[in-house]
Amino acid sequence: MSSAAVTNISSTATTVTQETSSAVINITLREGCTSQLSGGCFQNLLEKIENITAQVLPFDTVTIILNMVFNTSEKILESSSSSNPAELASYGNRVLKTSEKLISTLVKPTNTSDNVSFSLAAAEGQVFIVGPQITLDKIPRLDTTNSSVDIDLIGIAKNNSERSAAVAFMSYNTMENLLKPDFFNTSNDMIKTMMSTVISATLPKTTNTKLTKPVNFTLKHIREFDANGSLFCVYWNISEWIVDGCSVLKTNSSYTVCSCDHLSTFALIMQTSRPPKSDSLMELVNLVCVIVGLVFFSLALLTFVLCQRSPGVNNVARINICISLLLAHLLFLLTQQFLSLIRPLQVLCAVISGLLHFLFLSGFVWMFIEAVLLFICVKNLSQISSRKREVLSSGFLCVIGYLVALVVVCVCVCRSGS
Repeated sequence: MSSAAVTNISSTATTVTQETSSAVINITLREGCTSQLSGGCFQNLLEKIENITAQVLPFDTVTIILNMVFNTSEKILESSSSSNPAELASYGNRVLKTSEKLISTLVKPTNTSDNVSFSLAAAEGQVFIVGPQITLDKIPRLDTTNSSVDIDLIGIAKNNSERSAAVAFMSYNTMENLLKPDFFNTSNDMIKTMMSTVISATLPKTTNTKLTKPVNFTLKHIREFDANGSLFCVYWNISEWIVDGCSVLKTNSSYTVCSCDHLSTFALIMQTSRPPKSDSLMELVNLVCVIVGLVFFSLALLTFVLCQRSPGVNNVARINICISLLLAHLLFLLTQQFLSLIRPLQVLCAVISGLLHFLFLSGFVWMFIEAVLLFICVKNLSQISSRKREVLSSGFLCVIGYLVALVVVCVCVCRSGS
């Protein structure tokens, strides 16, 4: 009997045939699963793959089976409304186990070194193999689109009697749908965000898997980094994400470098505090009070403008107090109403903060000017009209009222920028 065999892989109506050096492998979705997928169909598919006894499979065969597994798992998630954590974790464990088994079949004996890489819609991977006659001092970094790993594979090979070793590195683009970030620190009520793709690193067909030095993973942030959040390099332990043996070496807004003293399935998770629950009653009271304040500021402004023509009355300070506070409260009200649209725009947030600072500060400066004018009026009632015209003109008061506030805001901006 020939050592070649036929591998039949069918996910829909397509059948793929490959020759391998193993026994006959027949992996198909069972009858009825092609038209309507279920959890049982998925479990049956994974069992067939786990029962493969072939030690080596062709590259095309491995990628086709992997595609079938990932596509089936995505369809199961889309068609199922189940959010049972135990069920999701179980699916995730089975997918990881199946993927690692398939990737291990890409490892072939070599005297020097060999490198195999693949890229699928749902996953990317790279396998590096070193043999007893390798001449490299260290293996190159293993890269995927969103992650990379540095490992002392040559040192590991030297600790094996065969003087050989292999590392399989995978990046899963959709695994977070199964191994959710909420499986991390389940005892607290903080918001958990998956900041990287889920990755795995294993040493297939390597007898002594003890690491000679910690392994460094570089994980690109796939979501916006919150400077107030806490980053954790975690690994998957059957039913939860845990930190043991992993630490953050370096981080910035784009990527994080993790160091781990063992190999497993890893991810980068960010924890942030939950925003305080909104009080609808207080929000309503705040809205009503601000609107009422705007109405009365408008009435006061109208009154002072109409009384401006009265001889002996200087309403410049009062008018500008009303203008400053009216604009400040109006801007505050609009900001609260459109906060969800404004918050992502950092530049707009900074501009609005600066304007509010300027308007409220100018309001206080104008209050001080009004107090000075009132003091002069009380102290010297007979001379206020003439002195007011000579020294405290409207233009001079406006320069003081707004320039002081503007200078203070500019100084604050410069200090925060530096």
